[in-house]
Amino acid sequence: MDQEILALAMVLGNVSESDRQRLEVLCQNARRELEGQLRSGVTAQDCGDTLILAAAWLALADLRTGDAASGVTAFSAGSLSIQTGEGASGDVLRGRARRLMAPYLLDGGFCFRGVRG
Repeated sequence: MDQEILALAMVLGNVSESDRQRLEVLCQNARRELEGQLRSGVTAQDCGDTLILAAAWLALADLRTGDAASGVTAFSAGSLSIQTGEGASGDVLRGRARRLMAPYLLDGGFCFRGVRG
């Protein structure tokens, strides 16, 4: 499954071969992160291609977040403005992955409960 995730992430993110090793580690971590949050009784196989796509997006999000940390995010001087980044940001990709996997993952939110007063 890790190789499928890596291949998809390479294509979706237009990632160069020079970043392949770094992305491979991120793909493995993304898969483990998602598998660790699966609802009780749900397996990775139950998620099918959804897990592969979501893990690819998470890995790309982490790759872009790491790249952005070392680069210029915004710069302006007079009428000159420089920004970096292309495509969807890491936060956007992470949100897409979470929404895609929502039916399979534990609810990480909170709920209100009645309190005796």
